[in-house]
Amino acid sequence: MKNKALKRLIYALPLLGAGILLFSPTSASSILTPSVKNDTVINTGYKLRTIVIDAGHGVKPNPPGPGKFSVGSSGIYSTERGVTLMVAQKLQKAIEKDIEGVNVVMTRKTETDVSLQRRPEIANENKGDLFISIHCNALPNKTIRERVGTKKGRAVYSTRSVIDRSGKGVLMLVYGLKRSGEQQKEIKSNQVSQMDDEADPNDPITIILTNEYLRRFRQKSITLANILADEFVSVDGRRLEGIREQSLNVLVHAAMPSVLIEIGYITNLEEEDYLNSEKGQEEIVASILRAIKSYKLQVEQTVIRN
Repeated sequence: MKNKALKRLIYALPLLGAGILLFSPTSASSILTPSVKNDTVINTGYKLRTIVIDAGHGVKPNPPGPGKFSVGSSGIYSTERGVTLMVAQKLQKAIEKDIEGVNVVMTRKTETDVSLQRRPEIANENKGDLFISIHCNALPNKTIRERVGTKKGRAVYSTRSVIDRSGKGVLMLVYGLKRSGEQQKEIKSNQVSQMDDEADPNDPITIILTNEYLRRFRQKSITLANILADEFVSVDGRRLEGIREQSLNVLVHAAMPSVLIEIGYITNLEEEDYLNSEKGQEEIVASILRAIKSYKLQVEQTVIRN
C-alpha cells in the first residue's frame, strides 16, 4: 500500500471522528456532553451518503436459504417482524424525503426473513456509511410455582412457564469488543482493500489503518446511540434501558458505524399498542430521523476550539 494513501487517510480520520460524545448509559441527562462555546466549525469534506436500514427478523423462506434465520418475538396480537418492517419502511421514506443526498438501502422489503449473515453483507456490498438495525424487545419467559392441591396432608405444587410482560423502554446496542477480530477482518475486506487491491493484510500499514477504522467506527456508533437515547427520552418521554455492548452478528460484520435499536417491548401490552399505533410509529421514526440529522451534522463537520 502506498505511503501517501496511508498519510491521507490518517490525516482525514481525526476530522471524521470529531465531536464524539461520551458513552454513559446511566441516564438521559448524563448522556450528552456540554456544548463548547465560541468554536470554529469547518467542513471535513466527508459526506454521509448511504444509510442501511435493517428490519429485524422475518418469516423463514421456504425453502430456507443458506445461513441462520431468526423469526423474532411475538406479542399478544402482533409480531416483531411485522412491526420492524413497518417502522423501517416509514423511516426509509422519511430519510429520502427530509435528508437530501442520502441513499437508503433496505436489508429486507417483505415479510420474508434475510439470514443473519446476509444482512451485514448487504450493508457492505452497498458501501454503507451507517447501519441501523430495528428490533422489538422481549424478556425470557418466567417460571411460576403454584399450589394445585393437597396430597396426604401436604401441599402439592406445579410450575409453568409464562411470558414476562414487565419489560418497558428503549435500548440501544453497539458491538462489543469480544469479537473485534471479526470486525477487523470485515474492515480489511470492505474498507482498507478499497484503497489498494493488493494490500497485504499482515502489513503494518494495513494493520494501522484497520485499527484506526475500528476505533472510529466504534466512536461513531456510540455517538449515534447517545443521540438516539436523548431523542427518545427528551422528546418522546420514553423510558431508557441504556446503551449496551453486545457482540451481535449484524453489528460485528457491518464494516461501518452500527447501532441496533430495541424500539420497545412487544410482550408488554401497553408497549405493543404503542408500537403498532400510527402515533407510536411516527414518533419512533421522527426520533430516529432527528438523531440521524444530528449525527450527520457532527460527522460532516469538525470543531476547532478557539
